[in-house]
This record gives sequence, C-alpha cells and structure tokens, in this order.
Amino acid sequence: PRRQSNVTAYGATTVAIITLEAFAGMWINAFIVCVLCIACVKKRTLNSNEKILLLLGCSRFWYLCIAWIYKFLSFIYPNYLYVQTILQLAVFFQAFFNHCNLWFSASLCGFYCIKIATFRNRFFIYLKLKIDRMVPWLLLGSGILALAVGIVAYDVADTPHCNSNSTGQGNFGTANIKMDKHFFPSFFLAGFEYAASFMAVIFSAVFLLFSLWRHKRTMQTNSMKDLSMDAHIRAMKSIFSFLVVYSINFVCLVLNMVYVTKKLNHMTFLILVFQYIFPGLHSLVLVFSNPKLEKALLKILP
Repeated sequence: PRRQSNVTAYGATTVAIITLEAFAGMWINAFIVCVLCIACVKKRTLNSNEKILLLLGCSRFWYLCIAWIYKFLSFIYPNYLYVQTILQLAVFFQAFFNHCNLWFSASLCGFYCIKIATFRNRFFIYLKLKIDRMVPWLLLGSGILALAVGIVAYDVADTPHCNSNSTGQGNFGTANIKMDKHFFPSFFLAGFEYAASFMAVIFSAVFLLFSLWRHKRTMQTNSMKDLSMDAHIRAMKSIFSFLVVYSINFVCLVLNMVYVTKKLNHMTFLILVFQYIFPGLHSLVLVFSNPKLEKALLKILP
C-alpha cells in the first residue's frame, strides 16, 4: 500500500507539472496564432516567415492540448483508453503534431538562414531568390512527413502489443510498448525524422551564426554603423538560444525512445518535463525575437 501511494503521489506530481507547462505553452502559442491571424485579416496576406510561424503555433498548440489530454486520461481515467480507436487517434494526432512541430521549426530556422545569411555561393543566391516560392512546398513536405509518422504510430497503437493500461510515456506518446521486431521500422522512421530535422537545424544555425559573426566583425573593423547591426545581434542571440533548446529537445526525444519500455521513474519524469516545456519555451524565444509579436505581448501583459 505504501508503494502504491508513493506511485500515486509521484504520478499526481507529474500530471500537475505537465499541466502547468502544457497550459503555459498553449497560451503563448495561441497568442502567436491570434496575432498573426489578426495581421492576416488586416493585410489580407502573410509573408513567408509569418506563414511558418502560424503553422508552427497551430501545431504546437494542438500537440500540447492532445498530449495533455492523453496524459490526464492515462492517469485519472485510464479505462477510457480501452475504448476502441480513442488510444489510436490520440497517438496518431500526438505523433502528427509533434513531428509537424519539429519540421516546421526546422523549416523556420532554414528560412532565417537563407534570408539573413550573406554568402556569395551561386546556389545560395538562387535559394535566397526562390525561398518565398519554396516555402509552401516546404510546409507541404513537412506535413506529409509528419503524416507518415502519424500513420505508423496509429498502426503501432492498434497492435495487441501496446499496453494501454500503463501511464508511461511511449515513443509516439503511447503507453509502454514491448520491444518487438514489428516495431523496429517505426522506431527507425521516427529516429530518422528526429535526426534529419535536428541536422537541418544544426547546419542552418551554424551557417547563420557564422555569417552574422562575420558581418558584425566587418562592421566593427570598418568602424561603420550598420542600421541592421542590432537586428543581426538579436538574430544571433535568438538562433543560439534556439540551438540550445532544440539540442536539449533532441536529446530528450532520443532518450524517450531508449526508455520506451520503462515505467514512470526519475529519468522518464525529466524527459517528460523537457518535452512539454520545449514548445512553449521556444515559442517564447520566437516572440521576443520578432518585434511585432514582442510589441503585442508587452501591450497585453499589463
């Protein structure tokens, strides 16, 4: 009984912390979506940067919402997960929006790199000229990749090997999954998308930081005051913070795959905390790196 009460208290603490993180993340992402939707109504159009931010905010809002509902049900009302298709649909949408979050954020970092960085390479110049036309296709491709993972996750959750009576967090947001050769393709696909999106962020951030650092050094050497110097320094800070936060999130995603068969313990608790805080924390970084969003946030906070 004492062990059972400890497990219950531990689970209640986990749900309370996740609830706080999820609602904070949903609020900041809903704020981003509302500001951009109002701007779209006023201007009747959005630039490429705002389109990516809008979809990123939507995907993160729904990911946090569905992930919180699933975690709440798995702890408070676990029997509801036995109802046909509820677990499968929860796993599908959670995996879909989670990977949309990863790919849209990687696309945003790549967009910043191509738009802001200054390189004389012909291919890079071509990308800079065509990037606005490529953004819709880039977003469509990101959605298709996320949809593929969601379908695989639905198939995994639909197998009898999935134990929906557990409250542990699995690889796709599911309950504990027994390691079986049937699931290795799904793990490989998820791991490949994690690694691919992370490498895209790494390369984009490194190239952009190098370009901004070189530009800043040139301006200082020539004793010139560039009007965009503050914007470059601000971009360097936001990209660097994004790189740190995204790296921590990638490590948590990998550890989540490693601990997929483990019950709730201290390691899985830390993984959950970092995974739920990432969508809100990075969105907050994006808000303060965007003058329009920062101005709107500071206006409504009082």
